[in-house]
Amino acid sequence: MYQPVRPSRSEFVPIRRLRYHVRVWGEPGAGKVPLVLVHGWMDVAASWQFMVDAFSRDHYVIAPDWRGYGQTESPVADNYWFPDYLADLDFLLDHYAGDQPVDLVGHSMGGNVAMLYTGARPQRVRRLVNLEGFGMPATRPSQAPGRYGKWMDELKALYRHELDLKTYDDADGVARRLMKTNRRLSQDKADWLARSWARQADDGRWHILGDPAHKITNASLFRVDEVLELYRRIACPTLWVEASDDSLTQWWQGKFTLAEFHERLQAVPQLEKAQLPDSGHMLHHDQPQLLAELIERFIDR
Repeated sequence: MYQPVRPSRSEFVPIRRLRYHVRVWGEPGAGKVPLVLVHGWMDVAASWQFMVDAFSRDHYVIAPDWRGYGQTESPVADNYWFPDYLADLDFLLDHYAGDQPVDLVGHSMGGNVAMLYTGARPQRVRRLVNLEGFGMPATRPSQAPGRYGKWMDELKALYRHELDLKTYDDADGVARRLMKTNRRLSQDKADWLARSWARQADDGRWHILGDPAHKITNASLFRVDEVLELYRRIACPTLWVEASDDSLTQWWQGKFTLAEFHERLQAVPQLEKAQLPDSGHMLHHDQPQLLAELIERFIDR
């Protein structure tokens, strides 16, 4: 099994009536800029371990499990709203950084959160890195009636347990699932990650540490005009990193393309782009060494 070079420690922080779990690597110190890592949809903070191990020096790293993921509590609610992630991050930075600007790295959903947050709170981010955080396809007002209907139907499906996440006989089954999802993930890393991505429950089976309510479609439309306005307010240098595999087109089947997202990125004032070779959407698993080097060069400039 994979052996971490820099083991993390777990801390629990009260954030907006939730007991938030945060993984921390390193210690704060003079001249150290807090490095905040936020994970994606159906993932956990432990997912950053391989990249943290690949850093050339010690950083003060803060990585939360988002609400309803990992060891963080789920809210007393039956669905999730995107603004809550921004507010949770704001409270998290209050706790760990105070008035000090941070370096913020987000993957997938976390990358989307990081971009929107930095547009809303530009003074709080010194450097921003977005790893495959594309956002969503553009929507039209005419979609609103159907969207609300779908949202209500999925809420009913949740209570009928039709959205429950699959459980597994053992941790090996979880590891196989991870490797099936990501063909580049090695056996040793999958075995290690499985034990942070899932947990054995009282029924003896291994359950994914994610609230099935995350699968419910958001009732609100995705407004590209609002997103672009937030992008324009980003005041810090921003690094966009994408995988060599075009996961966006694969996922949305032409409803949202990489070219369309690149057009949105033109709204970001100080933007750099990079692509990691031989990598898919989980690029922090596929190329942790190359990604660590890329991020360190960017934040150290």
